[in-house]
Amino acid sequence: MKKVYIDTTIPYSVTEPPIETQLREILQRRGAEVAKDASADVTTIRLSNLKEAREVLSMGTDGKAIEFRLVTRVHYEVFRGKQTLVTPGDIVATRDYSFEPDQVLAKEAEEQRLREFIQSQLAELLMMRIDAALTYHSATVGQAAPKDAAASAPSTP
Repeated sequence: MKKVYIDTTIPYSVTEPPIETQLREILQRRGAEVAKDASADVTTIRLSNLKEAREVLSMGTDGKAIEFRLVTRVHYEVFRGKQTLVTPGDIVATRDYSFEPDQVLAKEAEEQRLREFIQSQLAELLMMRIDAALTYHSATVGQAAPKDAAASAPSTP
């Protein structure tokens, strides 16, 4: 993956989501060029359906939530031209945190930092999946080549 285009389809977003920023940084650290446009010779990583949710985990004696779980999910596809390089799928990451009603502003800031952290973690997980899939693919293609070569070579008596 020398040249990569990141296609993020996230409606109602004014700024670049943290997952895209982190993915771009990871690719650049690995020496890849992040393209501004998609083309047939560029690997495209498409991110869509980025969804963030907050679930109540526990309630206090006064009936107010005191523990939450943040859940972030994103759908990904990796392809070059019409060839799928990695099987499309979803990645999900969660984080639990406690909520203190007396510290509303601090907890809102903590929640925002956790959301950004989760998206950065999703970018790391996605790169690990891409690496694993491409490594497996190259290993299976590499193993198939010697067998084919041996089968087609003439035998000598």
